[in-house]
Amino acid sequence: MNITMLKSKIHRVTVTHAELDYEGSCAIDLDLLEAANILPFEQLHIYNVTNGERFTTYAIEAPRGSGTIGVNGAAAHKANAGDLLIICTYAEMEAGAARNFSPVLIYVDADNAIAHCSNGKWVAI
Repeated sequence: MNITMLKSKIHRVTVTHAELDYEGSCAIDLDLLEAANILPFEQLHIYNVTNGERFTTYAIEAPRGSGTIGVNGAAAHKANAGDLLIICTYAEMEAGAARNFSPVLIYVDADNAIAHCSNGKWVAI
């Protein structure tokens, strides 16, 4: 049996901008994407801590070190600059593999820079 497990989480990032007139997606600082093991165009589940909205979109790269978290397209109706978000990805795997699986959990500071990682695999740059 396959089950769906949390693959990665970027916890409590701050939205830097929301742009309605865009094709769609969520622009994320490349440092955060790499640390969280999220690929460009990978599906994202986004939970808005500020207003309770939940939505699905996909990741695109923002410049490395920029701290950018940009919510674009229709999703811009669900988040505003300054909102706090939790960004998650999920993966399906066999139940046996899931027992030994650990997601990547990234925590940021007020500037969306990586503060620490819960699984110890991230190393400060």
